[in-house]
Amino acid sequence: MKLSTKGRYAVMAMADLARKSVRRPVTLADIASRQSISLSYLEQLFARLRKAELVESVRGPGGGYSLARAAEEIRIFDIMSAVDESVDVTRCEGEAKGCMDDGRRCITHDLWDELSRHIYLFLGSITLEDVIAGRVMGSARGANEHAADAIAAE
Repeated sequence: MKLSTKGRYAVMAMADLARKSVRRPVTLADIASRQSISLSYLEQLFARLRKAELVESVRGPGGGYSLARAAEEIRIFDIMSAVDESVDVTRCEGEAKGCMDDGRRCITHDLWDELSRHIYLFLGSITLEDVIAGRVMGSARGANEHAADAIAAE
């Protein structure tokens, strides 16, 4: 699975906004410059983020964007969902019951479905505040240690 630029850039831009919008709104041009993201692409992403009520816009001189809620209240999964970034790693599409041509599930479907659930849980457990405060590294350590113990027990 590879995340698209849509999700990665939305999270990068929101982290930048969380850091810089403490005193005043931040322009998309400033975010684009600091994060090396196309301004027109950011405009598209922020239209979706605003619709999802994650950011607020301020018009006029000194205008720009600010967070609509505190950074500790915005989960990374909220950002990803706002820009339609999927965390589903199965190859099933839409309402299909399975990924095979005849509608059956492939032999590894449950593996990829469970991985999707783990990604959802992980991104839902990390806040924007966690990202900007550097509290993400090691978040999955407990799960990895449990998995390593299970493998060693075999």
